[in-house]
Amino acid sequence: MTDCAHGRRIETTGGSAVSEARTPAQIEKDIVRRRQELAVTLDEIGVRLHPKTIMGDAKAKTAAAVDRTAGRAYVAANRAVSDIRAQLVSEDGAPRLERVVPLAMIGVAVVGLLVVGSKRRRS
Repeated sequence: MTDCAHGRRIETTGGSAVSEARTPAQIEKDIVRRRQELAVTLDEIGVRLHPKTIMGDAKAKTAAAVDRTAGRAYVAANRAVSDIRAQLVSEDGAPRLERVVPLAMIGVAVVGLLVVGSKRRRS
């Protein structure tokens, strides 16, 4: 409520808190401190916006996504192998011939067809 330029009291808008006015030395000290804080903030922004920092962050995020995807693929493949093994091997570890023999015959037939097909291409 009083005049600031003369170093008198300053009243806040609420009217309840009243403090003594600052001296020019205090004001200059505050300005220097604020400038230093702003300089630090600008340096931090500069580091965050630097192309190398942005590229590094992008690489890290990509690597993390690849790791997650690879982990999921590993779990899915492991589960698929376990499921196939359960179909081809009995609980005591013996092969289930009623399932293994037809698969082996299909495998031999596919290999035979590939061999015949490659010989025809050469001729």
